[in-house]
Amino acid sequence: MSVLRKGGVSSRGSAAKVVHAAASPYGSRRLVVETDGDVTVAYLKDARDSVVGATWVANHRKAPPELEQARLDAGRPPLLPESHLRDPSGRKALDGESLEVVWFEEGDGVAVLEAGDPLFVIPGWSDMGRGIPGYARDATRQSPFAFPLDEEIEDFGPRIDLAREHWKRCRADGSWAEFQQSVLGHLLQRLGPSGHYWHDVGRQLAGGRTGVAPTVGVSERPARGGREFTVLSTVGMSRQRMPTVELYEDDVAPYGRIELAVASTLPSQKAGSIFPWLAQYPWRSVTWFAPGDVVKWYHEARTFPLSSGESSWEGVLLLDDPSRLAGPEAPALTGLTLNGDAVRWLWLVPITGEEHRYAKSEGSDALIRRLAQQGRSWVIS
Repeated sequence: MSVLRKGGVSSRGSAAKVVHAAASPYGSRRLVVETDGDVTVAYLKDARDSVVGATWVANHRKAPPELEQARLDAGRPPLLPESHLRDPSGRKALDGESLEVVWFEEGDGVAVLEAGDPLFVIPGWSDMGRGIPGYARDATRQSPFAFPLDEEIEDFGPRIDLAREHWKRCRADGSWAEFQQSVLGHLLQRLGPSGHYWHDVGRQLAGGRTGVAPTVGVSERPARGGREFTVLSTVGMSRQRMPTVELYEDDVAPYGRIELAVASTLPSQKAGSIFPWLAQYPWRSVTWFAPGDVVKWYHEARTFPLSSGESSWEGVLLLDDPSRLAGPEAPALTGLTLNGDAVRWLWLVPITGEEHRYAKSEGSDALIRRLAQQGRSWVIS
């Protein structure tokens, strides 16, 4: 059983017992609640089993007057001192069967309820390396091991309710079809009739496993009328907010929900092969796609989906305003909202490895200006 430290891995020693464990619907985070009989702690771990967030949960015997350094030195989680507790006498052991795990919609944080009441929360911003633990109901004062949940319950309470409603809605019969039709209807209005549709493209990078959220399809909108290029758009990324946005933006609503699009004169099967890599990326990697972001291809350049004999693409630029580059006028895709959040479409523009490094060094605005000066089109051909 590890002390509450970033990167620590529970030893599962003879004194450690797992009270409850659960994986997020996206498979990128795992919650482990452990006890040694004296104290219960909770760890939020990544796919490599490293601790990314943690919190003390409860003492199960009389609290010491001060923090016991000997426990920490021995690698054991702390008993919070009596000055930090609602009930210094300690509480009974947790019953794992009575715990309800509620993952936040974004998948980067989790709440655990006991008999319907919030027991603790480990939000996405919990970072033991920076001294930011989770929030526990039984804590009354801040410490490096737990913050008082009562101080933030006005914010966490509604968020937990929204998360429960989100997952309930996702599990409901016909829920996916209803969402899918709303996006397809929007694309019909903006881009005209559909062509091919590819379902659950992200599963290709999930090892073929079904049930790994989110489900994302791709809709083809062939060239028509005055539009000489085909548009391929994801359908499903906007169904859930992306992780970690709140760490960078005060208002999540304009940035939390996206779909990705490609404008291309290439065969649709080839152009669309970019999406299995990116469709689940934010939730798989616990990050978000912001306008202007550049994303590096994870494999050799020659295997990049949009590569041809003359290109050396190694990543993509995510562009929210195609008019900043050369090319025809872009179709307006704004107007779709979900749960009060506007859905933003980001257009994929392939870039070289050198251009990716330039954006990382000088910023994406500098890269976009350079591409514009070079006459780079936002339409892939």
